Amino acid sequence: MASKDIVLYPDSPLTKKAAPYKRVGPDVASFAAEMLEIMDAYDGVGLAAPQVGVSKRILVLREPENGVELCLVNPEISETDGQDSMEEGCLSLPHVFAPVPRYTRLRVRGLNQNGKPVDFEAKDMLARIIQHEVDHLDGVVFLDRVDLLTRDSKMQEWQEIRREIFTPPDNQREPHAY
Repeated sequence: MASKDIVLYPDSPLTKKAAPYKRVGPDVASFAAEMLEIMDAYDGVGLAAPQVGVSKRILVLREPENGVELCLVNPEISETDGQDSMEEGCLSLPHVFAPVPRYTRLRVRGLNQNGKPVDFEAKDMLARIIQHEVDHLDGVVFLDRVDLLTRDSKMQEWQEIRREIFTPPDNQREPHAY
């Protein structure tokens, strides 16, 4: 069972670049399995390690079209092409959505959870999910990819949501100490 909670923006380590893995051992496969459980518990389609408080370059996802699970360790994106804008949300900024421009095709290289090299082309939704999660590994959230007016508006919306999340109802507040 998943034991970690989702880190909410701007808490650490969401705003920092994650460290690469130097060695991929059994602990990485175990962590990837735990990340998939957490992702499922929060109804996500992708999850990066910084979102669960671990500053390492690993992400997991489940392809929406066919349900295939994928783990990428130290992923690199290259050979990008095309562009489309689509509404995105994020487990680390719940209830906030904005249209984000992303590449529609890209080449991805890295390792799987067992340390085996992977090299493939991703298109459309899979490409979008990978870009979103790799951004997390670089300390970037989806609102960093939108225009300034949208970003300011959505950040204000997030501050209000976060206040609601962390403000207990009046009948559960601690009395003031004098």
